[in-house]
This record gives sequence, structure tokens and C-alpha cells, in this order.
Amino acid sequence: MSTPPIIRLAARNDVRAIAALSRTEIEHGLPWRWTPPRVQRAVADGRTNVCVAVRHDALLGFGIMVYADETAHLSLLAVNPGARRQGVGSALLGWLEAVAGVAGTLRVQLEARCGNAAALAFYSRHGYRQTGTVVGMYLGREDGVRLEKLLGTQVTAVGSAHNEGSD
Repeated sequence: MSTPPIIRLAARNDVRAIAALSRTEIEHGLPWRWTPPRVQRAVADGRTNVCVAVRHDALLGFGIMVYADETAHLSLLAVNPGARRQGVGSALLGWLEAVAGVAGTLRVQLEARCGNAAALAFYSRHGYRQTGTVVGMYLGREDGVRLEKLLGTQVTAVGSAHNEGSD
């Protein structure tokens, strides 16, 4: 059995690998927008968490989530093809959702390509529901699907348990 990945905040030395993985696994067929300078800005942004999954100093995957008052937006989530089906994506998503819950976020929103059946199935398994379709979202070449997960019930349940005198 392999060693579980370590999930941590991205550091400056992760930026190039994150950008390269975004280019090959997310932005294929589109202009490269998540270049190293853009990823570095996300790492430095106080409203954004960029987390990585690593094992033996190898990048297995990453996630980028931007936080607002009650909503978080999952901008990117990618797993290296050689690390798929090992729980890496679930671990990254779980880490980001846990941070969002602690921050008081009520919902997480994201978009995926309509043709990316694997991503849509992954998010569905994790409780995300389709809220809409955007025709031509990806430079007019492909439609996008908007997805959302409500976290408020989870946060409320934790708060309710605490308020019932379970100290």
C-alpha cells in the first residue's frame, strides 16, 4: 500500500508544477490562462487557498479555491493522471471544503466542461448538484456546467451539537 499524500498549502516552489498540470489536465485545447505568474498571484492572495497533494516531494494534484463572505469558488482542481483513482482528488476537495466550513462558507460553486464526464461524476459523488449550463463558456468551443454544494447544513449541524450542551 502506498503512503497517503500530504495535503498542504502550496509554496513558491510548487507554482510551476501547478501551472503545468493545469495546462495539460484542465486547459487542454484552450489558451493557457493559469500560467506560473497567475498561480503565484493566487498563492499570495489572502482570499485564496492553493493546496497541493504531495508524496515524496512529487506533486500529485492541487486545488485552488477563492473565498467570499458566504460562498467559495473552486477555480481549479486537478490530479496527475498517474495518481488518479487513489483518493487524491477527494482528499484535496475535502481539505478545501473543511477550510471553507471553518470560515463560515455556506456554499461552494464551480464550473466544469460539459464533456468532462469524469469530473461531473466526481463532483456528483461529493454532493455537488448542477445549477445551470453556460453555452459556449469555454471560448465558445464548449459548454460549461455550473455546480454547487451547500455546506450550511454541515456547519449548522456542528453548531447545533455544540449548543445542545455537548461540551
